[in-house]
Amino acid sequence: MASTHHAPIEEHPDLMELRARHDRAAATPRAQMIEALALVTGLYLAASPWIAGFNGFTTLAVTNLIAGIAYTLLLGGLGNSYERTHSMAWAATAIGVWTYVAPWIVAGDVAHTRSITSNLITGAVATLLALAAASAARGHSDDARGGSGARGRRGTSGDR
Repeated sequence: MASTHHAPIEEHPDLMELRARHDRAAATPRAQMIEALALVTGLYLAASPWIAGFNGFTTLAVTNLIAGIAYTLLLGGLGNSYERTHSMAWAATAIGVWTYVAPWIVAGDVAHTRSITSNLITGAVATLLALAAASAARGHSDDARGGSGARGRRGTSGDR
């Protein structure tokens, strides 16, 4: 019986090309701008109760602190490991929506002008940035798939 030697999965050409494509996507100015703005947004969200002056409302202050840290961790890793974390942008979108509605959902009387204004603006910005990160990843994958397929069809028809 002949034994066959299989290369490790890390050396598979498709996987190597996928990693290279994600590295190229993470290196674009758009992706870097989204990541930087997302980091600032997440840090502001975490510190917003103390910056905007509604830290006396403990439930919303704790909610914003936890949501801000989670948002920063989700979108902050895009540059370093884009291939593994770009789908986490959808979870960051949910955090942005939660931030937007939290003043009316969180227990206690926390819906005051400062907290509402801060959460509405921060939630909208966080949601838009997360959607931009998710669409950048999806759009880049679609371009690569469509582009290689089109080249393959042209090359095949040109050979005939």
